[in-house]
Amino acid sequence: MKKLSLRKQLLIAESDLNRAQLVEDWQDLARDAQVLADRAGTIHSLATAAISLLAGLASLQRKKAEAAAPAKKSWWPTLLKGFQAASSLWQQFRRTDRDASGN
Repeated sequence: MKKLSLRKQLLIAESDLNRAQLVEDWQDLARDAQVLADRAGTIHSLATAAISLLAGLASLQRKKAEAAAPAKKSWWPTLLKGFQAASSLWQQFRRTDRDASGN
């Protein structure tokens, strides 16, 4: 009987260790997810700044092209519209993700 009691205590101790390890692993995973979210925010900020820069360059290019040869079409407006559409989609997806996660 003593052998069974000892075995039970060992199993309980092992279960406690496994539970503590699971909590630690979960906390590590949560930290990694937060780092990933922070990086995504940084990338979003950089993309927004790049889009603004491209919009300014497109505007300058358009004015320059209109002054030089009004009949010639520039590809900058098309590129800018593509970046604006991508940014809009990105913001919508981020908004949807935040709503789903409860933030």
